[in-house]
Amino acid sequence: MHPMLNIAIKAARRAGTIINRASMDLERISVARKGPRDYVTEVDRAAEESIVETLRAAYPDHAVLGEEFGLQGPDQAEFQWIIDPLDGTTNFIHGLPNYAVSIALTQRGQVTQAVVYDPSRNELFTASRGSGTFLNDRRVRVSGRTRYHEALLGAHWPNSSDPEQGSARFRQMAEGSAGVRRLGATVLDLAYVACGRLDGFCGVGLKPWDLAAGSLLVLEAGGLLADFQGEQDWMDSGNVLAASPKVFTQMLNALTPPSAA
Repeated sequence: MHPMLNIAIKAARRAGTIINRASMDLERISVARKGPRDYVTEVDRAAEESIVETLRAAYPDHAVLGEEFGLQGPDQAEFQWIIDPLDGTTNFIHGLPNYAVSIALTQRGQVTQAVVYDPSRNELFTASRGSGTFLNDRRVRVSGRTRYHEALLGAHWPNSSDPEQGSARFRQMAEGSAGVRRLGATVLDLAYVACGRLDGFCGVGLKPWDLAAGSLLVLEAGGLLADFQGEQDWMDSGNVLAASPKVFTQMLNALTPPSAA
């Protein structure tokens, strides 16, 4: 296993311990609102601090980009960690056990290592570029399903996006597939595509920390990712499709508006 991946796993498990401890007494947790339906807790901050401390102790020259504290370290560093200490905060504060820690390492802008850790289920998803995707040390691949109408899909629509466009796209997905699930934790949605629990995922308005680790999990598990035009601009635009190859092509066709075809 790559030594940098080992450090990321160590950091993710430490954060998971903080999250699990806090989940035992949710009423004591202080919650702040960052925006409409966008929450942050002291647990998010404590988990991020723990992750940054672990990563920077091992690699002091690396930069770290986190959801809660922004960029720390050199602006033009060759290596940059991209972290989400607790994706699915709204689920967490309601006691719904669907949330995860996400840690990715980029080298000159390319994601090379990825960890997504679900502390409530003790499920650890990992990937190193060129070495495949693993769930708790067992290699996993995207699903073998080939028909879009049989596919189970995940979705993320931001509450602030154009509701008309969002609902139209969601309706298209729901009508064309076996079903659409909004699970509330994008990093787990992507991990579930990677291990075949979901056949595809469509996300709108996502951030780099939502996508970095999950994208490598999907690619190393044999899946495809693109933006809604089929291009590779998804990390910048935040709009992404991820799926097994055959479902991916059908999703892309199904979600392309007639005017863009």
